[in-house]
Amino acid sequence: MSTLAYEIVDVFTDRPFAGNPLAVVFGAEQLATGQMRSLAAEFNLSETVFLLPPSTTGATYRARIFTPEGEIPFAGHPSVGAAVTAMRRGLFAAGEVIQECGAGLLPITVTAAGGATLTGATPRLGEPLDPAPLLAAAGLTAADYAGDDLAAPRSAGCGLDWVLLPVRREALARTRIDVAAAERAGVTDLSVFAWADREAHARVFVAGGAVPEDPATGSAALALGVWLVAAGRLPGDGVSSYRIHQGVEMKRPSRLECTVTAVGGAATSATVAGQVWPVASGRIAVPPFIG
Repeated sequence: MSTLAYEIVDVFTDRPFAGNPLAVVFGAEQLATGQMRSLAAEFNLSETVFLLPPSTTGATYRARIFTPEGEIPFAGHPSVGAAVTAMRRGLFAAGEVIQECGAGLLPITVTAAGGATLTGATPRLGEPLDPAPLLAAAGLTAADYAGDDLAAPRSAGCGLDWVLLPVRREALARTRIDVAAAERAGVTDLSVFAWADREAHARVFVAGGAVPEDPATGSAALALGVWLVAAGRLPGDGVSSYRIHQGVEMKRPSRLECTVTAVGGAATSATVAGQVWPVASGRIAVPPFIG
């Protein structure tokens, strides 16, 4: 039986067995999309990433990223985890690399110490949203809401969009996704966060997903930077840093170090950085091809 090499790593944490676990699969050039989807479902982590040769000039490598349900164009912890793991396996040296993925060509700075800084794609920002149905989707009430006219819930993203809902810090422990309410609100990907002193405490959910809560979400961290500038929580010009604590309620504490660059009151780019810890490696059988 044919097999492929893989590693399991923990991303956005200062120690193993915390942060967000990720499966990194190598040598998958001949796999069909359905086979990749089957492998991602077998690992059953929030994401599995397949490292491939680049298909375009200027890229160091290509990443295809899958949840247990299917392929997505971009995600933060697979991008950071894949870059560091590939460097450790000798695919390239530490330094500046370019990842090709569904969101385009993304710069990543990889360190020999096992960390990486990812620059997201072009920021996007949606219109303000009514907080009431989002609070209901999160199992919360109006008393838990921490927004205002400027800091209203919105969708935002730098390659993958999330709906961002500001709440009081004490509400995070009580947050429980109501899948039916989320469906009525028309939201699947929801980041619920509390903000103070350039730090956020966050919980990130995929309503109805195979992995309904994420312990560390790089794409949502980038999205938060876009939201913070639009909400006036960070300066509208220059480069600002912020930190996100996530996964605490899941007992997988994570820390994401971020920056956002703004011009004229709007975010123009954002970065997210963290460490990557190897925890397992092996070989996995290649699933049968189903045409």
